[in-house]
Parts: sequence; structure tokens; C-alpha cells
Amino acid sequence: MPPTRQRTLRGDPVADSGPVRVLTVDDQEIFRRVAAEVIAATPGFEAVGEAAGGEEALEAVERLAPQLVLLDVRMPGLDGIEVARRLMESHPETVVVLISIEERVDLPSAIPLGGTVPLVRKQDFGPRMLKRVWAELGT
Repeated sequence: MPPTRQRTLRGDPVADSGPVRVLTVDDQEIFRRVAAEVIAATPGFEAVGEAAGGEEALEAVERLAPQLVLLDVRMPGLDGIEVARRLMESHPETVVVLISIEERVDLPSAIPLGGTVPLVRKQDFGPRMLKRVWAELGT
């Protein structure tokens, strides 16, 4: 059974216990591998799983209860944008970050999610980005 977690408000001195649980979703194994290395090298974060596609991601969220989902925008089948929509409805407590090699302007339909799901370029992915996103959205 996944651990329960208490969400905290910005500025609240009570912090979540334990590391931030991260699920990586990308159809390219090389990015999943790099993401796992970055997460392992970032204090306060823990890789709890990975998925290669949208349906697998939805199942993994149910099973693993991650606090943060790194989600590739373009995947065969169920793409990251649709997965993000579904997660926002079914798991609003989960922070979702869309990851893409493309610039935001190259994703015309990509963010009708009200700006609540940030888009990060894969080239910018690293420990600093993980910490920044969690500081802005996860606490």
C-alpha cells in the first residue's frame, strides 16, 4: 500500500515526510534512464517507477502513488497531454510536469490545461529543475 502524504501550503513549516516520490513517463528508454540518474542524484527525490506509455502511466500512478509525474508530451497512443488531463481529474494532489524536446510554441494544442501543468524542455531537465518545480508546485 502506498504511503499517505500530507500536502502542505506554501510557507507552512510542516514538510512532507520522506523524499518526493517521482514517476517518469517517456517512450524513449534513454530518457527514462537519464531521468532515473538525475532523480537519484537529487537529494530529497526518489524514483518510484517508470512507464513507457500513457496507459501504463495511468496504471502506475494508481499503483505507486507518486507525488510528482514527469510526463513526455509526445508518445504513441495516449499522449502526455491527455494523460495530464486525466491525472488532473483523478489525482489533483499529484504534481504533473510535461517534458518535451520541443519549445512551447511548437506545441499548438499542448497546454489547454489552464497553465497548471508546466512544460519543461528535456534539455533543461536536471536537479535544479526538479527542485524548482517542487518548490513552486509541490509544497
